[in-house]
Amino acid sequence: MITADQVLVGRDALLAATGHHPYARHALWRDHQPRGWRRDGAVGWLLPPEQGPAGGALGPAAPAVDVFAGLLADGVLRPGQWLHLPRTTAEKLAGRLTIARLDEWDFLWTTTPPPPRPEEERVVRLTEADHPALAALIEESFPTTTSRPGDPRIVDWYGIRDGDRLVACGADRSRGDIGFLAGLTVASDRRGRGLGAALTAGITRALVARYDHVALGVYTDNVGAIRLYRRLGYTGTEHRSSVHLG
Repeated sequence: MITADQVLVGRDALLAATGHHPYARHALWRDHQPRGWRRDGAVGWLLPPEQGPAGGALGPAAPAVDVFAGLLADGVLRPGQWLHLPRTTAEKLAGRLTIARLDEWDFLWTTTPPPPRPEEERVVRLTEADHPALAALIEESFPTTTSRPGDPRIVDWYGIRDGDRLVACGADRSRGDIGFLAGLTVASDRRGRGLGAALTAGITRALVARYDHVALGVYTDNVGAIRLYRRLGYTGTEHRSSVHLG
């Protein structure tokens, strides 16, 4: 049972409650009608299982955690699911949620095309025929990513080839109404040559032509990647914590 100041039904109501925040515009898919709530300044929601996370929130973390703890106690949420919350800590979650894993990451966004990058012209859109090469590259260079060939959340894949070999790839995972990059990776023996910057710039340029905001997620401790994304214009920031329920 949700104890809230206001129950919110449908994507439009949730977007209005968040002030059309870029993270909400990304997380709340256009073709879904989620249910959610507002409590003590936080706005939260539950999502259908095919979307990945069971729910998320914006605003102060504490009231959001209170609501999700109640949903867990009522059996609406269950161990094994995960939540995207405003930045919090294991200490603040103790006694409220049982944590199997806690990740800190940043949701970054831009509203402008990136500066041109060397090698950007090598970025091409990939096809289903490239899926075996994509799978091999991802397994070698980014095995922890959840973005994989065949993932229904993915709209398109982009990549850079060196001859016949795929050496960099990234996904367009735009399912809300802003562009979203995911699964960006470069083969381990091709790093340090500017391919990551070229790939990110190329996909960003393609998406900013279609969306008023383009975003991506990056682990907070990946300082080098964050510096690169800042140089490419990703200056908007929302600090996030992903909680895998134990």
